[in-house]
Amino acid sequence: MRIITGKYKGRHFEIPRSFKARPTTDFAKENIFNVLTRYIDFDGATALDLFSGTGSITLELLSRGCSQVISIEQDRDHHRFICDCLKRLEADGQALPLRGDVFRFLKSCHQQFDFIFADPPYALKELPQIPDLIFEKGILREGGIFVFEHGKDHDFSAHPHFIEHRQYGSVNFSLFAPSGDIS
Repeated sequence: MRIITGKYKGRHFEIPRSFKARPTTDFAKENIFNVLTRYIDFDGATALDLFSGTGSITLELLSRGCSQVISIEQDRDHHRFICDCLKRLEADGQALPLRGDVFRFLKSCHQQFDFIFADPPYALKELPQIPDLIFEKGILREGGIFVFEHGKDHDFSAHPHFIEHRQYGSVNFSLFAPSGDIS
């Protein structure tokens, strides 16, 4: 796993072979972040990384200048790996890696974010409800962007907050905004 750009550009982290997580490919990550530069300035932004897995997106967000990144990961070993990566970057003060259930976190969250990224397991039965949970709780600031990584079997284009879909190989991203339109 490597960081694509920013102050930690080029840093590599070896993911243990025992991990069940499916990290976003470098190709897909680089392309979606290129698209996102049209929508958001990460410098000073607050971000939420749901289903953090290896922490790849959290590290990328910190490298791009986010002032705060909260990452939620339920798996104990994955959470520990994210914490270790943050220590190696000496960025553990900017990030808050929480070990817990994403749905429980969303139900109790009262903070708003400029950017939210979610990469749930593609087979997760609750996957289709995640965009609704984000917007029902109002945790995405006006002008913010929510990026949802999912498999090819899901189409969110009819969602009222949907703005764009991107596909890179087998990786699909649906982008959402609070008003359903971003100028």
